[in-house]
Amino acid sequence: MKNLQSKPSKLPFSYYQSHDVLFLSKDLLGKVLYTQINGEITAGIIVETEAYMGVVDKASHAYGGRRTNRTETLYNHGGVSYVYLCYGIHYLFNVVTASEDEPHAVLIRAVEPFAGIDAIEKRRGLSASNARISSGPGSAAKALGIDSTFNKKELDLDEIWIEDHGIRYDDNQIATVPRVGVDYADDHALLPWRFFVKGNKYVSKPNKI
Repeated sequence: MKNLQSKPSKLPFSYYQSHDVLFLSKDLLGKVLYTQINGEITAGIIVETEAYMGVVDKASHAYGGRRTNRTETLYNHGGVSYVYLCYGIHYLFNVVTASEDEPHAVLIRAVEPFAGIDAIEKRRGLSASNARISSGPGSAAKALGIDSTFNKKELDLDEIWIEDHGIRYDDNQIATVPRVGVDYADDHALLPWRFFVKGNKYVSKPNKI
C-alpha cells in the first residue's frame, strides 16, 4: 500500500462514468467513503467490493432489463448511490456507475474505520478494533449511518461522497474471487467479481482466495 497523499480530493463526477465496472470495483479499494449526518462526519477505507454488470449479469437486480421501483435507481447516470434493504434487516450501499440506462453498480462490502470513530463505535456498539464493526455490507452501511434516505444521492455533494487519499494496492495485494450470496445466479455465481485487500481484517467472511 502506498502512502496517503497530502491533499485528499473528492472523486470527480466523471470518475463514475466508466463503463468498466470491474475496473472500478478494484480501483475503489483504498478510496475513502464519507457520510455527513447532522453535521457529524464518519468515514471508512473501502477494502472489499463486488461488481454487478447490469442487464447481462444474472446476479444483478437489473438482469434482463428488469425495472421496478427499487431498481430504477440503477438506471441513473453513474455517480449516485443505490441503497436497498436486504432481507428486511440490513441496508446495503452500492455505487452506480456507467451511463444513464446502463445499470452497472459496485457493492461496498466492507470498510476500515477511518474518521469519526466514536460515532461509528456508537452506531455499532463495538470497538473499532473489532473487525465485525464494518465487515460485510450491512455492517459497513450501519457503521457509516447509511439507510434508505441515502438512496439516489449524488456522490459529489456533502451528504455522502468518496475521496482519493492516494492509497493504492498492487494486483498481488488484491484478491479476485467469486461473489458472496448469489447462488441464484447459476453460472454467474462463479464469476470472480468480488475484490478485497488481502490480509485486511475488516474484509467479510468467507475471506478465502
